[in-house]
Amino acid sequence: MRGVLFIAAALLSQPAEADSLQNERLDSIVVSASRATVLTPVTHTSVGREELRAANPSLSLPSALGLLPSVVSTTENGTGLGYTYIKIRGVSGSQINVTLNGIPLNDAESQEVFWVNIPSLSGILSGVQVQRGLGTSASGTGAFGASINMNTAFVGASPTARFDLSYGSWNTLTSLVSASTGLLKGGVYLSGAYSEDRTDGYIRGGSVSCRSAFAVLGWLSGSNSLRLTYLMGSQKSGITWNGIDLETYAADRRYNSSGIFVDDSGITHYHFDYDRYAQHNVQLNYTHQFPSSLAWTTTASYTRGDGYDEYWIGAGPAYTRRYMANDFYALKSDLKYSSEKLLMTAGIAASLYHGRHFGKDFTTDEDNGLPGASAVEIYRNRTFKGEGSVYARAEYRPVRQLNAYLDFQYRGIWLNMKGVDDGEENMGFETQWHFFNPRAGLTASLGKHRLYASAAFAHREPGRGDLKEVIAYNNAAGSVQQVLRPEKMVDVEIGYGFSGAKFSAEANFYFMEYWDMLLETGRLSKSGYAIKNNVDRAFRRGVELSAAWAPASWVSIRGNLTLSMNKVKRYEDHATDVDDDYNYLSTWTVYEGGVCTNTDILLSPSVMGMGEVSFKPFSTLSCGVVKALALTASVKGVGKQYLDNTSSPDRRVPAYYVCDLSLTDSIPLKAGELSFGFYVGNFTNHLYYTGGGAWKLMHPTDGFVSGIYIYSQPPVSFTGKISYSF
Repeated sequence: MRGVLFIAAALLSQPAEADSLQNERLDSIVVSASRATVLTPVTHTSVGREELRAANPSLSLPSALGLLPSVVSTTENGTGLGYTYIKIRGVSGSQINVTLNGIPLNDAESQEVFWVNIPSLSGILSGVQVQRGLGTSASGTGAFGASINMNTAFVGASPTARFDLSYGSWNTLTSLVSASTGLLKGGVYLSGAYSEDRTDGYIRGGSVSCRSAFAVLGWLSGSNSLRLTYLMGSQKSGITWNGIDLETYAADRRYNSSGIFVDDSGITHYHFDYDRYAQHNVQLNYTHQFPSSLAWTTTASYTRGDGYDEYWIGAGPAYTRRYMANDFYALKSDLKYSSEKLLMTAGIAASLYHGRHFGKDFTTDEDNGLPGASAVEIYRNRTFKGEGSVYARAEYRPVRQLNAYLDFQYRGIWLNMKGVDDGEENMGFETQWHFFNPRAGLTASLGKHRLYASAAFAHREPGRGDLKEVIAYNNAAGSVQQVLRPEKMVDVEIGYGFSGAKFSAEANFYFMEYWDMLLETGRLSKSGYAIKNNVDRAFRRGVELSAAWAPASWVSIRGNLTLSMNKVKRYEDHATDVDDDYNYLSTWTVYEGGVCTNTDILLSPSVMGMGEVSFKPFSTLSCGVVKALALTASVKGVGKQYLDNTSSPDRRVPAYYVCDLSLTDSIPLKAGELSFGFYVGNFTNHLYYTGGGAWKLMHPTDGFVSGIYIYSQPPVSFTGKISYSF
């Protein structure tokens, strides 16, 4: 969703600039606990507010970050308003820790962040820091290859307002209105935004309708800051996660099998299935700066989410809804001490999650399609998950050129699952995990040069979807029981950076060594979750190169390249058992040829990179309507990927590239500023597909049967945007 701030009163009194700077300084304390500084020996990239807002308005945040080193983003329905995914170094979304103002956004059960359920964060953020590798300690599900740390925009001294409207291909419409009072007398401030967005989607039946709201009520007085934040997202989207096979891709790239059926007369019917979900998040933060170099901040958060997927059953008239409702409570409190030589942060975090899952079968009136009076409940289960963590981090500079880093984190998790799943499996399961995650590193700075090295060790627990598969298997298999273990990783990072007046460059070598890795198999659950299994040993090793050059004030060039190896030492691939009628059974079999050694990890390209050039040809003019005119061209290239972990050439995604163009301009007015943008996505009209997976069945008579599904990406697309702000 393209949501930003809720409309608020604007033309009010203007406070002193010093109060605004104090507000920004206190706000920065809220998120600094999990952020890396320039001297922290952690591989990271930061993206500022203006860069986020300059992105194509039809893109979600993962797509807006798609040009960063080692990042690959993809969509299911071809537009950023639908289900969007991000991978960093090949690491999937369920293994990426995402926080907003230090509070985790990952779903406690699946460990995923469903960006379609969250308002478009680009408009409300003051910055994003993407850490690659294990990074710094953070609350919530442990980062297992990457983390995305976000903070909401600071409130300035003056009243502001903004209106954005964009329209593009496939009837993609995004609208936004936002305002802020600035700091008022007495230190009170209010800001907010609201947006409504929609698209037909490139994939047939992949339409999305969403709205979002964001509001902040704050108070600043001397060394104290109190802030109440509300974030809402609501969406209805057509289900597109089935993907298509290669034969269908060649015949009809926009085809969607979800909700399509053929009746006994051979007539095709379209009752496209859809997903509906709403999420509300409330955060209350208090920050106090002591007279010494000590600051204390505490944030309490509550998130409520509920929704359902709807699936039509055959030619009808009947359909099924799978409901989900959840409550998530989180608390984080930390102390930060800073001096010329020492920076220390210590804190605690706790959370409690309660999730409910239940399904109902409905019959409908054939004439009007309304739900019948009697709906039959077919399953119900629930999950409780509690977590507590303690962390401490210190950075010490014995001399100006040297910075030593030490980081410790303890996480304790309790999980309890009860009830019956939609396959009639008993979901009874309870366990506890206790993890100790240490990190250490060293940075040496010599003028324009920076050299760093770090080592980290971390654990991560299985998700609910992972456990469901094993529980179903164990219920059916009897004496042959499977055990799903937490995964462990050692991450070593060695990097060099150079920063000059016109040229900067970085090189980073990483070695991510896994034990008991929870590896995606390429299969999806009924609800679209990636199914994972343990593998004993795996690794991701690579080098990341990036550079930026500004030979003149009106031109800039930047690019990055990642070369890597992503391997599993030994992998046993499974085929799902089916009966004579191809009905799924709750067991699986290691098929002939399914045992592989030194095989590639699925959806982990060994080559990825980008290049971008930006021109501002009239920037040297003292005034004029074209002074801010900017033309930017970029290309993103991604090497071949495999759809499962067997390195089979029959189950892979070929290498692809995407070229984008943007033309933007802003015109200063007597009251405010008028901005324009024109964006061309995939301007070379390159036809390609990304992502997907593989399915394998073991039939009593036909034996091993397999196939793949992929996500078709859109051809050339166009978007126009107009904005007014003051």
